Amino acid sequence: MLDRPALLSLIPRLAGRRIAVVGDVCLDEYLVGRATRLSREAPVPVLEFARRFTVPGGAANPARNVLALGGCPLLVSVVGDDEAGRDLRRQLGEEGVDVSGIAVDASRETTVKTRVLAEVSLRFPQQVARLDRQDRRPLDPSAVRQLANRLGWVVSEVEAVLVSDYQGGVVTDELAAAVANLAAARARLATADTQGSLLKFRGYTVVKANQPDTERCLGARLGDEESFRRAGLELISRLGVRAVVITRASEGLSLVEPEGYLHVPAANRTDVFDTTGAGDTIIAVLTQALAAGSGLREAAALANLAAGLVVRKLGNATVSPEELTQFAASLGRDGPNPLGPFPSREGGTPPPFPRAEGG
Repeated sequence: MLDRPALLSLIPRLAGRRIAVVGDVCLDEYLVGRATRLSREAPVPVLEFARRFTVPGGAANPARNVLALGGCPLLVSVVGDDEAGRDLRRQLGEEGVDVSGIAVDASRETTVKTRVLAEVSLRFPQQVARLDRQDRRPLDPSAVRQLANRLGWVVSEVEAVLVSDYQGGVVTDELAAAVANLAAARARLATADTQGSLLKFRGYTVVKANQPDTERCLGARLGDEESFRRAGLELISRLGVRAVVITRASEGLSLVEPEGYLHVPAANRTDVFDTTGAGDTIIAVLTQALAAGSGLREAAALANLAAGLVVRKLGNATVSPEELTQFAASLGRDGPNPLGPFPSREGGTPPPFPRAEGG
């Protein structure tokens, strides 16, 4: 069983961790309206506009999660020379995310994901439609050069590099390989949150994938715990990574290492409003905890708890140290304890991940 006091003591150690977040950013736009009647033109509700707001999304969300827990994120990405790109950088800068690593490519538009929400009698508005404006073309060569230049100095300034691949053109095979090489040369942690393409993240420390993407990659259905264990071991072998995390929606996540296997049950299966960005929270907290010197079991368990909190909130959300501490302290009081018990490792317990020099 994982030790609750150990998890509680890990939370304050997340503060000050320097994490580079590399990947595709977007601006999440929310249009909220009040449902008044059904349309005569189609079987859809008619919404009277109430308000509009925007939130940084994509790779910007794990950066915001790192910041919310006291870390120091440095974001490396590309935006267009447009209003959405300026809004995105302004919001991130005001929150405290270092945006000096964001390049501007005038040849493309900033990705905008528009969600239409209907206000009803429930706790939060309900999403009724989503429209994405996304340019998936390869980056302009000048933008590629800007990213390469930024990566060179960014990796030397941080304790870990987190790659968030939203299939928006930033995380190419070449960039994924460059991050792995730079991290290895400087003894930095490298983690990846994949969205469909797993095999380009060879040589990383930890790779996270959701269950459907893992199944497509391996051409196999995952059902029982043994199938998840075997899938993780196959990915470890193919990618040459230290560990694989497979997220399983309401079933929590599976952590696979050569030394053993661990299923972490979902910390919150009942009070769920919006799962948007839960995977971003998992990879952010996992990376931040490893940078703080945590072992993988503890890092995965803490990341799972944080995800259980953000699904209670609307849209791309973050969790504060106070919220995470209170949630972790309350576990097991009124029901099953999602911290354990877990199967024991085979071959003993490996040492925590090494921290970067100066971290």
